[in-house]
Amino acid sequence: MSDSTLPARHEDPALDLLRPYITASARALQAAGIELERSWLDPSGPRDATIVCRLEGETRALVWDEETGWRIGGFVSGRPGERTRLADARYLGQEVLPLPQAVADAVVTGSAHPRRKFRSHSDDTESFDAEVRQVCN
Repeated sequence: MSDSTLPARHEDPALDLLRPYITASARALQAAGIELERSWLDPSGPRDATIVCRLEGETRALVWDEETGWRIGGFVSGRPGERTRLADARYLGQEVLPLPQAVADAVVTGSAHPRRKFRSHSDDTESFDAEVRQVCN
C-alpha cells in the first residue's frame, strides 16, 4: 500500500491521535484484498476520518467518527477539512472502536447494524483518547 492511501499527519494533535487507528484499519482493509484510494482525518466536533476504496467495482468510503463508529456507503463527496457524504450508508459494528481486523471483516461480510450513538464527542475526552491509544498498541 502506498503512503498516499494512508492518512497524512494532521496539524491538530487531537486529530493526529487518531492516525494510528485509522492507519491500522486501512492496512487491515488492504490485507483483506480491498483496494484503497486515499484516506484522511476530518474536522472536529466530532472527530472523524475517511477511507475511500474500490469495492465490488464501485467507489465506496468508510467513515469513522468518535460518536457512532464505522459506516460504509457510496462515496458522494468529501476531502480533508470537509465532512464526507455517503449514499446508502450502513453501520459496521456494535462499538465505537472495533479492532481494525473487525472493521475489515465487517466490510468483507457485509455486516450491518443499526445506527447507534455510543458517546458524545464532548464526553470525557481524556478517557476516550486513552482508549484510542490502547487499540493500536
